[in-house]
Formats: sequence, structure tokens, C-alpha cells
Amino acid sequence: MLSRCSHVMFALLLVVGVVLVGCAKRPATTQAAAPAPTGQAAATPSAPQAPAPAQMQPASPATPAAPPAATAAPTARPAPSEFTSVADLKDIHFDFDKYDIRPGDAKTLDGNAGWLKSNPNHLVLIEGHCDERGTNEYNLALGERRAKSTMNYLVSQGVQASRITIISYGEERPACSQKTEECWAQNRRAHLLVKPR
Repeated sequence: MLSRCSHVMFALLLVVGVVLVGCAKRPATTQAAAPAPTGQAAATPSAPQAPAPAQMQPASPATPAAPPAATAAPTARPAPSEFTSVADLKDIHFDFDKYDIRPGDAKTLDGNAGWLKSNPNHLVLIEGHCDERGTNEYNLALGERRAKSTMNYLVSQGVQASRITIISYGEERPACSQKTEECWAQNRRAHLLVKPR
């Protein structure tokens, strides 16, 4: 009787152990390539009738955080409405549901980086945009990833990160409003604007 009880107890412990090991949660992974820039987030719509952007973050190199008592007032970043388009800076585009820089768009960013390095007296705003497919929240996050990957590419080409601010508009500011793949492809973009310092 004792051996049968110990076999049952052993089997029960084995089943409980397998259930606990089998139910362990796996960590969520993402395809992220770029670290998030540090700094204070400040959402500022460019006009009262425009939808509020998800986030506007100043890009700066990673620095250790100072204690709250020792922090200085954050540097005021210009509002998105203060930035303007320049014909020499070209948009880049992204594949559906992606934020990695395609080879053809890398060449476009190389040209943009050249212009920005030869005009160091300009601040840069990178807008991340998406097509209309997906939820608002998802598209705001995807637009931010697109702006960050664009920023990181420009920084890798020698543009100072302290000059760059990113913002995501998600699907809220389409370049094209038709419901076709060609139109959606135009909306999946990073748009660069500048402002003299």
C-alpha cells in the first residue's frame, strides 16, 4: 500500500512539475533595431484642427540619468509647426508593417545626410507616417519606429543626434487618400522638415 501511495504521489508531483514548466511564459520579442532616444516627451499639435501626434521626443545620445533634485529644466524644443519642408530633403518609404530602411531609401537618406551636414545650422524634425490599415495606437507606435530608424540612420551617417526631433502621426496625415496599394505605399513614409537654429 505504501509503495502504491508513493507511486501516485510521485506521478502527481511529476504532472504538477510538467504543467509548471510547460506554462512558463516566453518573453515578448520585437524586431527593434534602434534604441529609443532619451529626453522629455512633449506632444504638441501643429494646429488646433490637426490631430495630436503620439509623441515628440528630442533625440540625444544616451546619458546617465541625474537625480531629480539635480536635473535642470529641459531644453524647450520647437513646435512641429515651426519646421518647414526643403526640396533637397526627400521622403523615404517603408514596406507594409515594417520600419527597416530599404536599400534604395538608404541612398535617399545618404543624400539627406549630406545636405544636413552641409547645413549644420538647421534642426531636423522627422515625421513617421503609416497607411490607414491597423489601429490608431498600432500605427502611432509604428510611425514612431519609422522615425527612429530614420533618425538612427542619419546619426550613423554623421548627423548630430542633438539636432533631431522625432514625431509620429500614425495614419492621421496621409499623403494620398485613395484605398489602393499604390496610395498606401505613399503614406508609409518618413518626412523630414527643418528649422534654422
